[in-house]
Amino acid sequence: MLDLKFIRENVDKVKAALEAKGAQVDLSRLLKLDADRRRLIVELDELKAKKNTANEDIGRMVREKRDPKVKIAFMRTIASGIDALEPAIKKVEEELGQILMMIPNIPHPSVPVGGPEANQEVARWGKTPVFDFKPKTHIEIAESLDIIDFKRAAKLSGSNFVLYKDSGARLVRALYNFMLDLHTAKHGYREMFPPVVVNSAAMTGTGQLPNMKEDMYKLEGDDLYLIPTAEVPLTNIHRDELLNEEDLPLYYTAYTACFRREAGSYGKDTRGLMRVHQFDKVELVKFVKGQDSYQELESLLADARRVFELLGIPYRVLMLASGDLSFAAAKCYDIEVYAAGLDKWLEASSCSNFEDFQARRANIAVRGKDGKKKGFVHTLNASGVALPRTMIAILENYQTKDGDVMVPEALRPYMGGVEVIKRKNNQKSS
Repeated sequence: MLDLKFIRENVDKVKAALEAKGAQVDLSRLLKLDADRRRLIVELDELKAKKNTANEDIGRMVREKRDPKVKIAFMRTIASGIDALEPAIKKVEEELGQILMMIPNIPHPSVPVGGPEANQEVARWGKTPVFDFKPKTHIEIAESLDIIDFKRAAKLSGSNFVLYKDSGARLVRALYNFMLDLHTAKHGYREMFPPVVVNSAAMTGTGQLPNMKEDMYKLEGDDLYLIPTAEVPLTNIHRDELLNEEDLPLYYTAYTACFRREAGSYGKDTRGLMRVHQFDKVELVKFVKGQDSYQELESLLADARRVFELLGIPYRVLMLASGDLSFAAAKCYDIEVYAAGLDKWLEASSCSNFEDFQARRANIAVRGKDGKKKGFVHTLNASGVALPRTMIAILENYQTKDGDVMVPEALRPYMGGVEVIKRKNNQKSS
């Protein structure tokens, strides 16, 4: 969240940020509550000072054997005032905190202003494949090869769930093992395997709650949610901690299943693997010094891009405009992969810098060499990468005229040397 003092001193800047992100927040109400809180605290401090003085006067009068009855009555009046002010302050602070939690992060000055139409392409890699036949979609390919069963998945769990089979399941496993090996051995990340359920404090710390509550799966009867991304548990590893400045940066990676209700997906393409409720993803999270965070964002983007380059998947990089940024992000790059069967660019990774926005919510501070607190750490995260649309790109871009799918060279060691996923009537060991 934003610092209240910063909001108070930069009202116009915050108003512009709210407008740029399309957020509806009653800023005037927040400022009034802030003023009320500060006024009430001054009154409370004054009453406490008077109470302390009255206590001292009563003690002295007792020692001097003078009657303190009037002074005691005065002190009781002050105590009643204190008793009335403390719950009033608490009530103001609760409403103030609720509004603060709904204010999004401020976009970085380099971010273009506008909606998705203002997103800027900043890089492109690879050549889109050209076929001498009409390429099939991943749905047609998966059904022909019998490696993904959408109908039985729906029988098990409802629409927009996936049942991978045989070489499909093995391809998923190959992908996340390949990515974990890449990020740990080549990019310097520390591997974690966190829980896939977290409490509301964790979801609040990274910004999913309260504003994205409708998109989360909550476990009834418990203060637990299924994670929408491993960003949540990885970032909250250090919630309420003071990190030593000399230990930064910290890089973490994790493979997890992720769960999203996709409550806002009405009208969007939800066929096949396009938009599913449960999916696999390798996540990258960084804790860095504030002065280094934008340099770290560029290296984070490079780490995610390398996955697609090694897989031979054409991609483009978009810098998201303000209205397309997530609630917590100050700047974000999306990596979109090309899928030949759909003839579309599909988002498969987002790389974001949250500056100190998440760390302030989760209370992740930095301790300098002198042992004193030096503000909050900056957090970043990226999909490194998400599997469903990466799977789409592999199946559609690596398809053959015979209906088979070539396995990207980088994945073959993870597939037991299998080079081709063949049609079922020709399929043996694959």
